[in-house]
Amino acid sequence: MAHQILKCLLIASATLLCLSGLFPAATASAAEPRPNILIITADNLGYGDLPCFRPESPIKAPNFDRLARGGARLTQFYTPSSTCTVSRACLLTGRIPQRHGLQIQLPGLEGNYGTGLRTSEVLIPQLLKPAGYTTGCFGKWNVGFAKGSRPTERGFDEFLGHASGNIDYYSHVYNGKHDLFDGTEEAHLEGYSTDLFADAASDFMVRNSERPWFCYLPFNAPHFPNQRNKAPGQENIWQAPDEAFEAYGYDPKTRNPQQRYHAVVTALDTALGRVLDTLDDLKLTDRTFVFFYSDNGAFMLKDRGLEVSSNAPLRDGGVTCWEGGIRVAAIARWPGHIKPGQVLSEPLWSPDLMIASSKLAGATLPIDRKLDGLDPLPALTTNAPSPHRSLYFTYSRHAALRFGDWKIIHTKPTENWQLFNLASDPGETTNLATTHLDQLARLTTEFDRWAASATAQQP
Repeated sequence: MAHQILKCLLIASATLLCLSGLFPAATASAAEPRPNILIITADNLGYGDLPCFRPESPIKAPNFDRLARGGARLTQFYTPSSTCTVSRACLLTGRIPQRHGLQIQLPGLEGNYGTGLRTSEVLIPQLLKPAGYTTGCFGKWNVGFAKGSRPTERGFDEFLGHASGNIDYYSHVYNGKHDLFDGTEEAHLEGYSTDLFADAASDFMVRNSERPWFCYLPFNAPHFPNQRNKAPGQENIWQAPDEAFEAYGYDPKTRNPQQRYHAVVTALDTALGRVLDTLDDLKLTDRTFVFFYSDNGAFMLKDRGLEVSSNAPLRDGGVTCWEGGIRVAAIARWPGHIKPGQVLSEPLWSPDLMIASSKLAGATLPIDRKLDGLDPLPALTTNAPSPHRSLYFTYSRHAALRFGDWKIIHTKPTENWQLFNLASDPGETTNLATTHLDQLARLTTEFDRWAASATAQQP
């Protein structure tokens, strides 16, 4: 109820400010104003966690269902890296790790509060601001928080979130340090982090409802809990508000990790619903391009007792180049442009979102560097074929390449390539390397072409 009251007050305030002329109208033509752009990411959500991707999932996620009904489910959407830091850098720069240079997960306080992604990289908000867009980031940053590297120093007008890879959902602590910031200043707020980020994004939309905006909403949910983020004696368990447990009839004090994980995803779904409601209330739904995806696949953490999510029907998960690590759940919605309720199976990936954002905003792309994203809008709006000939992946000792329906992968450089046909075998169960030598040669040649061009060259 408190969330709804706050939202109503904010909408009323925004209306008065617009009437008073304090918020100028957007400069786009009245016939076809430039759309707002909302990019939402989840943190380690499994490909098979959402019922709209896997109907037998036990998780309750009605707002993800709602988003999918209004747009398109992308069943073959990829992230160029299977870990949080690197995948976010790829999204924001439109470039693969070898080009933007950030190829590892930032470690600990030193890593997360260091430079991280080099400051010469151009990020999506830096393209959109000159085109007249107001920009906001609310949630997990994880690409460097040294002076000069923070969101409000990298093109965002506003930021509420954390520097690190993951925080305690309630105390907002990472590795013993309080890690929640408003802009560049430490912010001591009470509340569940998923709710704080959703409400900050909604507030941003309300205050900027009369001008075009770009909102990046990188939730830290449903990232697994970490003992290093807990107070002495605090139990290391998944955290969610009581009402998320009650949606299943679970006791909020349950110690069943799968039940607790279900509640975390449902709490994320509820927060998504509030953001979608804000768009509806402001009558911005038809004028907003919404794209949701998980930053990478769920981690398969048998050794930690945390294997409670699902990448089914895909193989393995985070920090690997198996499909479960790099193919992620994704949904795109843009009423009047993307046909509602459809399933799109063309291979696309997150660097494409920089190109899409530039096209939607009428912004100018940088010409002094190689971008690995291509325009996904024809595939999203007219069912055109994927603009990609192939997709290239490396992380740690893993490497892979997708070319049409075929994929090669090895888990260490000394290992022979394995070959799979993803159309008939999405779970990568049958290695065809010894029986399809022509396809193997074709893909290895393509991989070598990528590797030769993929350099972390300073622009």
